[in-house]
Amino acid sequence: MSGAVKTFKNSKSVIVHVLVTAFAFVMVYPLLWMLSSSFKDTADIFVNSHQLIPSKWNFDNYVNGFKGFAGISFAVFFKNSFIITILSVIGTVISSTMVAYGFARIRFKWAPFWFGCMMLTMMLPGEVLMIPQYIFFHKMGWINTFLPLIVPAFFGGAFFIFLIIQFLRGIPRELDESAYIDGCGKYQIFFRIMVPLLVPPIITVSIFKFYWTWDDFFSPLLYLNSPKLATVSLAIKNFSDPTMKTDWGAMFAMSTLSLLPVFAVFFIFQKYIVEGISTTGLKG
Repeated sequence: MSGAVKTFKNSKSVIVHVLVTAFAFVMVYPLLWMLSSSFKDTADIFVNSHQLIPSKWNFDNYVNGFKGFAGISFAVFFKNSFIITILSVIGTVISSTMVAYGFARIRFKWAPFWFGCMMLTMMLPGEVLMIPQYIFFHKMGWINTFLPLIVPAFFGGAFFIFLIIQFLRGIPRELDESAYIDGCGKYQIFFRIMVPLLVPPIITVSIFKFYWTWDDFFSPLLYLNSPKLATVSLAIKNFSDPTMKTDWGAMFAMSTLSLLPVFAVFFIFQKYIVEGISTTGLKG
């Protein structure tokens, strides 16, 4: 009887692993297809689209793709994306952490009201804010600059603020009281005690903000008119020209390269994601 039960458990485990592997392959298949297409000739991409292994390896796609267009190398587009993304991450982390500390640890007048207003901003669709923001940035003279893509990050993000607040609520207030007794003020408590404890949620916020900013297509399309200021996502779109022959191989090659920073950030900091999202914090 025990042998039959063991055989059943082993068979069940094999079936589960097969199903999970098949599901994972389905999820990863678009990335594998894009990677395969980046090594194919343009004609071969659509004729043998079902083949993941190219019949003829074409490494010139990466060379031609990196040349860019309009005399602008793809290195310029990567530089623009890194400038916007890194500054946006820095601004979001600084502002969101400070605002979250204020809501979670400092008592001030109408705090619940302002917290509710902040949370309500999460319900506003981006389409509602699009036109007012564009008019505001246009009057500021910021159109065709990086400022509309960077400056708003220095005013925090409701989702990130809420995430850090939840983590702060798990940190015992006795730490604050002990620091007050030792003569520390609010700023000293924040920088010397809270910030080191907030490393997991800070890294989680950085990862999410990096992903969302790096992959953003619509905002650069709306505010950046000069090809020299284009980001990677915008530059990849410009490879597709309906009026001329599109170099699909080069476009897929640059799309593949554009994913490398995303994968690098994930694999380096993946251990902090679950810990950062967790709201338990420290246990007293």
